[in-house]
Amino acid sequence: MPTLGLDIGGANLKAALATGWASSVSFPLWKQPELLATALRDLASRAPCHDAWAVTMTGELADCFADKTDGVTRILEATVNAAEGRPLRVWSTSGDWLTPHAAISRPFDVAAANWHVLATWIARHLPLLNGTNDQSKGSGLLVDVGSTTTDIIPFANGQVMTAARTDLDRLCNNQLVYTGFRRTPLAAISREVPFRRATVAVASELFATSLDLAILVYGEQIDPDDRDTADGQPASVEAARTRIARMLCADRTELSPSEIDALARFWANLQAQQIANAIARQLPNLPAQPDKIVVSGSGASLAKAAIRLVPELAPISQVSLSDQFGPEGSSAACAVALAQLADAS
Repeated sequence: MPTLGLDIGGANLKAALATGWASSVSFPLWKQPELLATALRDLASRAPCHDAWAVTMTGELADCFADKTDGVTRILEATVNAAEGRPLRVWSTSGDWLTPHAAISRPFDVAAANWHVLATWIARHLPLLNGTNDQSKGSGLLVDVGSTTTDIIPFANGQVMTAARTDLDRLCNNQLVYTGFRRTPLAAISREVPFRRATVAVASELFATSLDLAILVYGEQIDPDDRDTADGQPASVEAARTRIARMLCADRTELSPSEIDALARFWANLQAQQIANAIARQLPNLPAQPDKIVVSGSGASLAKAAIRLVPELAPISQVSLSDQFGPEGSSAACAVALAQLADAS
């Protein structure tokens, strides 16, 4: 039977099988860590038959934990509880599989390792997309935009081309950009906006997030019942405009729809440029002109917008993991890669 890949984040849980099934659910770990085992058990119960689990995580950074060691320990204890005796392996940034006991003793090798499992899978499989088994024919960049963060990882010759192993390392070398497609507060993208021929400082409040840009700028079709928004109101065009108006300490009677949409475009363009700047800084890390740019994550449209802002990448073809895994699989790409690597090992 296949292995279930589980990607345990601070805001979302993602699961996948190599056979094609994938699912993502919202789970605010920082609010309810004591419910993690129950949530994992419920998510796994929705999956087709499987007989083992493979795990990666980013949730250890949640502020319900004292530090990363505490986070790794408590997440793995909950996962072992939820697995109910199934064999369980944990991915490390050294590219090895660890038992839960070994992983707890080496917390910094498994903390925030989900980017590494996806980049490893891509580095090994990109040559197949080029029609060859020769790993020397595959080099490129992974641009994975999730709900909260963006990973920009170079790879070549079947290997992940970075010495970074922690999120601190990756922040320092621009391979982790802490901006994403749903959860980024707009004030974190820019504290000032152009408005009515002036530059206006905005509210430093969680009034609106990048989810509202996804709705208004990228035309994302969000479930109208989705209320995982800054104000708990629907993920709709009208509600998104209301949230963005609040960023100027205003309401919908004070700003026109066209003014609100212009603000959304400004924030969206600036967010894309921030990612583009980080992408450009990775090009010297590649041994030659990349063969492919690989786009994945729920924020693929933001990734593509950023790539268009890097002139050097214009002649390079793109591979979308949405085409390979499907939309749900692309959103849970780290879990899919985990399941595939586990089944192949």
